[in-house]
Amino acid sequence: MATKAARWQRYWDRKAGSYDREMAVWERRLFGDSRPWACGQAVGEVLEVAVGTGLNLPFYPAQARLTGIDISEAMLDIARDRAAELDRSVTLRQGDAHALPFPEASFDMVVCTFGLCAIPDVEAAVGEMARVLRPGGRLVLVDHVAGSSRLVRVVQRLLELVTVPLAGEHFLRRPLDQVRASDLEIEQRQRFKAGLVERVVARKPGG
Repeated sequence: MATKAARWQRYWDRKAGSYDREMAVWERRLFGDSRPWACGQAVGEVLEVAVGTGLNLPFYPAQARLTGIDISEAMLDIARDRAAELDRSVTLRQGDAHALPFPEASFDMVVCTFGLCAIPDVEAAVGEMARVLRPGGRLVLVDHVAGSSRLVRVVQRLLELVTVPLAGEHFLRRPLDQVRASDLEIEQRQRFKAGLVERVVARKPGG
């Protein structure tokens, strides 16, 4: 597991310099307003898992108290520069989504956008996100997922033959399945662009 995590980290360190340019294409063609949608809901103590280069930082409300975690220190360096340019206070830490370095019930909201497609163990990551949520806290997810039509899914499966071995990038996942299997209660679910993008808001019972 340690070897896999190290390989995952090295890949994203190499990817850091080109990540924003590549994501800009997908933002225009597929993801639309997903980042403002996700981040605009943030309240209180907020954790962003797979914060990457900090592309979400401009969209958080000023009053949200932000912590971001990512496996890649190179990406976090870019996120730190972005936070400084925005004059945005945020705590950025290197860490693994499979074992978040925070106590239980630490955050009012956990956000993850376009990260679970590449995190190796989705079930473990969603479990960790739920663990660090306070009772009554919300998990907000956005990701590209398995498409609605069989033809689209066939194309996605062919893509995975290349992208999974190369970069651990999955196209046929649906994190909603892992959220449903947890003790979180789904409050919102949206799917669009032929089912290729899914947005989920789930609440931790209690609070």
